[in-house]
Amino acid sequence: MDYAEIVEVIAPCGLNCGRCLAYAGGEIRRLSQELADRLGPNFAAYAQRFTGMDPVFENYPAFEKLLSFLAKGTCPTCRHGECLFLPCQVRTCVQEQEVDFCFQCSDFPCDHTGLPPVILDRWKRNNELMAQHGVEAYYDHIKDKHRYP
Repeated sequence: MDYAEIVEVIAPCGLNCGRCLAYAGGEIRRLSQELADRLGPNFAAYAQRFTGMDPVFENYPAFEKLLSFLAKGTCPTCRHGECLFLPCQVRTCVQEQEVDFCFQCSDFPCDHTGLPPVILDRWKRNNELMAQHGVEAYYDHIKDKHRYP
């Protein structure tokens, strides 16, 4: 992928939107839709009958609800919508600073991201890696990694 394409799937904080459970164009959405389609619209009735074979099927209604959520994938990425993590100020800041990623800003690292400590550490590390190795190399390094380590 070239830089412009990478900017579309990597958030300004360095998270890979392409691997996010809420991303409209993501693999999680696609695979969840595929699983729901393969199970079919009537599987709940079968799951109820399957509880005699394995009690785990008693949990099917909760699973079906979660699967339905994952299959929706409504987020267009924070570059094209609002960040799903409401306290995050990163998107607004990079727009104001007219940069693609935080490391490109002369104020990086800053203290006005709105991120809690655990995410703040990841934000800083992601941006330091992009600054050190370049955006393209960073993308190549993370593109197939889990979003939720």
